[in-house]
Amino acid sequence: MAYPGSIYRKAQRILEERRDSAISEAQIRSDEIRSTNPEIDELQKQLSAVGLEISQLFFYKGNTDEKVNELKNKSKKIIEKRSEILKKNGYSEDAMQPSYVCPVCEDRGFIGGRLCSCHRQLLKDIMKEEIRKFAPIDECTFDNFDLNYYSSEALENSIIPRQRVQKIFDAARLYAQNFSASSKNLMFIGKTGLGKTHLSLAIANVVINKGYYVCYGTSQNICDDLQSEQFGRTDGINYTKQQVLGCDLLILDDLGTEINNQYSIATIYNIINSRILSKKPTVISTNCEISELLEKYDQRISSRLTGEYTKMTIFGKDIRNI
Repeated sequence: MAYPGSIYRKAQRILEERRDSAISEAQIRSDEIRSTNPEIDELQKQLSAVGLEISQLFFYKGNTDEKVNELKNKSKKIIEKRSEILKKNGYSEDAMQPSYVCPVCEDRGFIGGRLCSCHRQLLKDIMKEEIRKFAPIDECTFDNFDLNYYSSEALENSIIPRQRVQKIFDAARLYAQNFSASSKNLMFIGKTGLGKTHLSLAIANVVINKGYYVCYGTSQNICDDLQSEQFGRTDGINYTKQQVLGCDLLILDDLGTEINNQYSIATIYNIINSRILSKKPTVISTNCEISELLEKYDQRISSRLTGEYTKMTIFGKDIRNI
């Protein structure tokens, strides 16, 4: 799925601001240089005159290629002379030219009708910025996930927390690296503070960098916004039905913490079922054990959670208290 229109529009505004700023700053520098150097001022007038002649030739019928090439060579010589004078006076050769953030596309965002790499990166940055409003995505990467917080001693069930989370960590990283539109669904299960959100956001970081559209939100916040949208209260909402159901990867955090009413249950069912039917991957994290989920949700939801998600249960103590 393409990014939502709001992200493209925000990127376009940023590109326009970059380009306008570069051109404006160049004009200020140019005016200052011309005001103190009459020779440069005269060369700029000559360049403008040549440019006007070239533009006028486009309105004439017949072959004007020879004349256009002649004028272009004249313009090139004027620019070379201007560069010499600029350097002689302590300026760089391009002091009077705009300094674009991306010199390749000159901050237009497109090259030959295709997205420039700077435009693609800007879209990714905006996507992370959207998630950053609700979660510390910059702080949650695979590189800074610390396995040492987990005990290396076996629990009563013979599970060694560090070994278990190492396997989950490796699986999550492989999932992110190999992510595609047909990736499977994941569900991180465990008590509060065991790194479930960290792993979810680490996946988001990698998947966003691969160019996919990722939506992150807690089940409570998403349910609240979708309810508001349904009743026409769209001011101030962060999630829309189209966004939640259509994104390439949905990260549904804290499943089970939403208000327990018929609307929330119906919303959760619609999200889970719709994304399964459209084969769009979802990563869920929950503090609830499977038995609690089965008790909380009806058969429609619980059967999909148990049958359509790869479950990864983390054991240990709250790492935030260690």
